[in-house]
Formats: sequence, structure tokens, C-alpha cells
Amino acid sequence: MSFKAPESLSEQIAQHIGDQIITGKLQSKERIQELKVANDLEVSRGSVREALLILESRHLIDILPRRGAMVAEMNRANVRALYETYIILLIALASKVANTWKPGQLDPLIEQLQKMRAIANSTDPEAPERVVKAGFDLMRMAYPLAENPYLEGILEDLQPAIHRAYHMALTVDNNALSYSMTFFGQLLEGVVKREVPKVEKSLKDYGDHLLSIMMDALEH
Repeated sequence: MSFKAPESLSEQIAQHIGDQIITGKLQSKERIQELKVANDLEVSRGSVREALLILESRHLIDILPRRGAMVAEMNRANVRALYETYIILLIALASKVANTWKPGQLDPLIEQLQKMRAIANSTDPEAPERVVKAGFDLMRMAYPLAENPYLEGILEDLQPAIHRAYHMALTVDNNALSYSMTFFGQLLEGVVKREVPKVEKSLKDYGDHLLSIMMDALEH
């Protein structure tokens, strides 16, 4: 495999390795050898080094002195801290949108939810993963409405680690997809009606549910 696109090579390498971590092909604490990655992808070690720094900023790997890079551990304490932080940030985002949206601004989000429902109801074996990605796209559609680049930046940095946790939840809970669709529907309804308490409750309940699934999975 080789990467020759004119855009950021290090970003593409980071995306490639990140996908392997998210899907579990690379496991917690597994070492990522810079030279091996460079040889496998036919790229320079400098580009790989830059990619690893990107992955570290996205909380998918740890770079340790004299030990190099390894996949970030997904343990109970880490996952709990991740979810607690992420839900707080999502509440801030959704509450701001609920309080400030103007006529027509929510139309793309409503259309996105309809697309997600169509995916969830399809027979596509990749439907759960597609719904997760579409959910992140829905979140990104809300960024301009919140007008908070700091909040946007932090959420984007956390997104890959959350995606990794979502992927695990989908593999251990057969009801995760239907629960997610119910959640997105309730959340958007709360935003449309400007019912901030409903928005907060939907997000807290969803976070607690997914966290419970993850805690159970990490015990085995």
C-alpha cells in the first residue's frame, strides 16, 4: 500500500492507523513501530512521526519516552472519564443550538436524521457503523449554529476516541443501533422545541446507557 495524494500525507496515515485502532485491529497497549509503518505504507519515517503526533492529540495512542508509540489503553477509568467529558461538551453544544437556532437552520439536521433512519432500517450489514459516522456528521452540522470554535475543536479531538468506544458498544450490544436512533430522535425533538432540560436528559441518559455497556464489556 502507498499514499501519494497531494494533501497532507501525515493526516492520511493518521486516518489509516486510526481506523485500525477504532475497529480493534490494533489493540490496547499494542506497540506501533514507526519503521514498520513507514515500510508497510511506503512513506517516510518523518511522515509517520507526524501522523503519530496527530493520533496522540486525538487520544488514540500514547507516546512514551524510550518506549515509543502504543495504542491508548481502553480501561474502565479511561472510558468513564472520556464519556463524562464528552457528554458535558455535547450538552453545551446542543443547548446552545436549542437556544439560538433561527428559522431554516435546523433543516439540514432534520434531513440528516432522516438519512440515518433510512440507513438503520436497511439490510446493509455495515448499517451500524454508517449510522455512527452519520451521527458524527450530524454533530458537525451543529457546529456553525453554536458559533464556538473552542467547543468544536475539543469535540473533534475527542471524536476518534469516542468512535472507538462506540464501535465496541455496537459489537457487544445488539440493541445499540435502535437505542441510538431513539436517542437522536429525542435529542433533535428537544432542540427543535427549545426544551433544554429535555436535551440535557436525552444526552445524559444516552451517555449513561453507553457507559454501562462499555463497563460490562471491559469486565470480560
